[in-house]
Amino acid sequence: MKILVVDDHALVREGLRQVLKGLDEQVEVLEAPHCARAFELAALHPDLDLVLLDYHLPDMNGLEALGIFGKKHPELPIVMLSGSVNPQIMRQVLARGAAGFVTKAGMSDDLLSVLQRVLAGEVYVPAEVLAAPGTPALEGSHGRAPPQLTPRQEEVLYLLLDGRSNKDISEILQLADETTKSHVSGILRAFRVQTRVQAVLAASHYGYTKSAPSI
Repeated sequence: MKILVVDDHALVREGLRQVLKGLDEQVEVLEAPHCARAFELAALHPDLDLVLLDYHLPDMNGLEALGIFGKKHPELPIVMLSGSVNPQIMRQVLARGAAGFVTKAGMSDDLLSVLQRVLAGEVYVPAEVLAAPGTPALEGSHGRAPPQLTPRQEEVLYLLLDGRSNKDISEILQLADETTKSHVSGILRAFRVQTRVQAVLAASHYGYTKSAPSI
């Protein structure tokens, strides 16, 4: 398992390195003090499993960084870290494609629980966001009719909700890799999003769950 920690404080990075051993004693932790270095490391390590990204960084904020990660590494899950407990920021971060949002004031066990869920393919939405009245799961999705998906696209979507990779989906549905990519791209267009994580969030908003029909 390989995880990239992006934070401008060396003590925070070292603390997270120790905490992450709770996921796997052999976890390899890469460290970046700013986004520029984080993008370099992500390009050098295409086998990254997860990124822990601080919201406040010297060279750009978390929302900008998420946009760049989303374009360059759309399947890489990003969990945002912040000292702020602001539901509006949380909603913006999730809407931009983060797989989760964790406050630095939380306990280590809570962080590990969130990361385990994200690594299993889930999107973690904090209780503060769920409790906020009248909050759509994705910016701009409120009031829009559900997208019209083909039966095959729905099968692919349920597997995305289950955290399956494109390779897994191709094997399960007996599709060519390019065909699977085409269906995933069609789903992103239908939900008007750019990443798989955003598609999962949007699908949840429209009532899709992991309880898929038999495939």
